[in-house]
Amino acid sequence: MRTGLPDNFLTYFAFLGAVLILSSCESKKTITDIPVDPPDSFSVDGDTLAPDRWWTAFDDDSLTAWVDSAMTSNFTLQSAWQRLLASRAAVKREQSPLFPTLEADVSADRQRFADSGRITEELSLGLSTVYEVDLWGRIRSAVEAEQLRAEASLYDYQAAAITLSAEVTTNWFELAEANAQVSLVNDQIETNERVLSLLRNRFGSGQIRAVDILRQQQLLEATIEQRLSAEQRIAILQNQFAVLTGRVPSNNISLNPELIENLPPLPETGVPLELVERRPDVRVAYNRLLAADRDVASAISSQYPRLSLRVNASTFQNSATSLFEDFALSFAGNLIAPIFLGRELQAEVERTQAVQIELLYDYGQSVLNAFREVEDALIREQKQRERIESINKQVELAQRAYDQLRVQYLNGAINYLDVLTALNEVQRLQRDQLSAKLDLLRFRITLYRALSGSINTEREIQSGL
Repeated sequence: MRTGLPDNFLTYFAFLGAVLILSSCESKKTITDIPVDPPDSFSVDGDTLAPDRWWTAFDDDSLTAWVDSAMTSNFTLQSAWQRLLASRAAVKREQSPLFPTLEADVSADRQRFADSGRITEELSLGLSTVYEVDLWGRIRSAVEAEQLRAEASLYDYQAAAITLSAEVTTNWFELAEANAQVSLVNDQIETNERVLSLLRNRFGSGQIRAVDILRQQQLLEATIEQRLSAEQRIAILQNQFAVLTGRVPSNNISLNPELIENLPPLPETGVPLELVERRPDVRVAYNRLLAADRDVASAISSQYPRLSLRVNASTFQNSATSLFEDFALSFAGNLIAPIFLGRELQAEVERTQAVQIELLYDYGQSVLNAFREVEDALIREQKQRERIESINKQVELAQRAYDQLRVQYLNGAINYLDVLTALNEVQRLQRDQLSAKLDLLRFRITLYRALSGSINTEREIQSGL
C-alpha cells in the first residue's frame, strides 16, 4: 500500500494543532450604536392594549374573515414568502464551504493494438475530499451575513402582512363610507325632488319666478352627479378589494360593510424603544446593518492566507477483480496568501465599510420614521375628532338656517336663492360628515399599523417559523 502521509507523525499532529489554533482567530464584530436618541414616551398614550391582530379591535367578524382570506390568497404576500424561502436556501448555499467536499472518479480505458491484436484494459476508482480551514472566520462571517439577511426577509414578509391588513381594512371602510354616501345622496335627491315639485306648483299659481325652478333643477342634477361619483367609487373599491384578496376584479363580490360610529378605545403607544424592537420594518433595517458588519469581517479576512486540505484515495488495475488489491492514499495541505491583486481586496473592504455606514444611517432613519408615524397618527386622530365636532355643529346650524329661510321664503319675505344656497350647504356638510368619519377611521388604522409588531400568519404557523 502506498501512502502520501508524512513520515514524522509528531510533525503532522503539530501541524494540525497549529491549524486549530489559527482557526479560532476571527474578525471581531464592530456594530455601531443606533445614531438616534429615542424619546422617553409618545405625546399621547391610551389605556387599552391593542391585539396583535389589530383589525379585530373593530369587532367586525366579516372584516376579520376577509383579512384572514387576504393573508392566504394575496399574491404580493405570497411573493414575499417565496423571497423568504429563497433567502433561506441562500443560507444553506453559503454554509456549504464549512463542510468538506467529496468527489468520486471512475474511469475505464480499453485499447486494441492493430498490429498484434492485443487488447489492454485499465480500470480506476478514486475518491477525493477537499476542505478549506476557516482560519480567520471568512466563511463563518459570510454565513452569518446571509443568515441575518434571511431573518430580514422574514421581517420583510411580516411588514408586508401588516401593510396588507391595513390596505384591506382601509378598503373595507372606504366601501362602507361610499355605500353610506349613496344612501345619503338618495335621501338628498328625494328632498330636492320634493322641493322642485313644490316650486312647480307655486310657479303654476304665479307665486315664484321660473329661474327658481331652474336653480332647483340644477341642484337636483348636481346631487345626482354626487350619486354617480359615489357609485363609481364603489365599483372601483370593489375591484381593489378583489385584487387585495387574490380574486379577479368584478362586481360580484358580496360585501356589506358598515361605517362604525364609535372607534375602539385609543391603544397604548408604549415606550418608543419597545416600538423599535417590535416593528418588523425597523428590524429589517437593523438586520441588514448586522449583515453588512459581517460582510466587512469577511472582506477583511479575505486579505489573509487560506489553508485547504486535500485527501485522495485511488486504485487502478487491469481487471475489476483485482481493483482493490492495491491503492494509493495521499494527504496535502495548500496555503495560499494574496500578495498583489491591484488593491482589489482592500477596495472590497472599503466598499463593505461604506455600505455598513450607509445602512447604519438607513437604520437610524427608519427608527425616526417609526416615531414620526406614531406621532402623526396621534395628532391626526386628535385633530380629526375636533374637526368632526365642528362639522356636526355646522350641520346643525346650517339646518336651522335652512328651516328659517324656507319659512321666510314661503311667506314671501326673501328670494329663493337664499333658500337654495342654505339647502346646498346643508347637503354638502352632511356629505362632509361621512367623509370626516372615514378619515378618522383611516387615522386609527394608520396608528394601529404604526404600532403593530409581527403578525404570525397561517403560512408561518404551518411552516414552523
